[in-house]
Amino acid sequence: MTASQYDIPTPARVTARILIETKSVLFRPEDPFILTSGRASPVYVDCRRLIAFPRARRRLISLAAQSIEDRIGFESLDVIAGGETAGIPYAAWVADALMLPMCYIRKKPKGFGRNARIEGALEEGQNVLLVEDMSTDGGSKLSFVEGIRDAGAECHHTFVFFHYGIFPEGERKLAENGVSLHTLATWWDVIACAKEEGYFAAGQAGEVEAFLHDPAGWSRAHGGTEA
Repeated sequence: MTASQYDIPTPARVTARILIETKSVLFRPEDPFILTSGRASPVYVDCRRLIAFPRARRRLISLAAQSIEDRIGFESLDVIAGGETAGIPYAAWVADALMLPMCYIRKKPKGFGRNARIEGALEEGQNVLLVEDMSTDGGSKLSFVEGIRDAGAECHHTFVFFHYGIFPEGERKLAENGVSLHTLATWWDVIACAKEEGYFAAGQAGEVEAFLHDPAGWSRAHGGTEA
């Protein structure tokens, strides 16, 4: 047994392994997925599946809590917020792990009653961490951050369990709006894990890597849009 076999897996590697084992990530370059944007993709991620796997979920929440404390701080946050709808369970679990209050942000005001976007207790000036399941280009994160700031609170960080990691313009937009994006793993981590553990069928790895290096070009060549 080599020394490397005793190495402790990194959070990114653990996350990648969990995503693969739970079939929360899928590889299908021979029959591409068509995403809601119209883009053709040989890969698909569905972090909502993770709510059905309590042991894996518990490990991910533990990794997330440690990452948040290391990167953002131990006593610098007042509230954990989730985005409607996929971010709500993750925000609740992270809030519980960090022993912090939790609220969630609607995609738009509910149209009656208080007509609020924020559900839960959020006070002016509180420092909020936005927690979501995943991020592609960061667009929805900015909308949720806007909802938090409109309520008079501060939001300078967002945490996701999975980030595509292939659309740098999304991170730039977040940074331009004073928001740092933190994640446990990206497609690059998942691909590395899948290759090392023999998850790919013949020829799949090359197609997936081609997409990751040029998502717009790969989509165009496989019947999708460049958006």
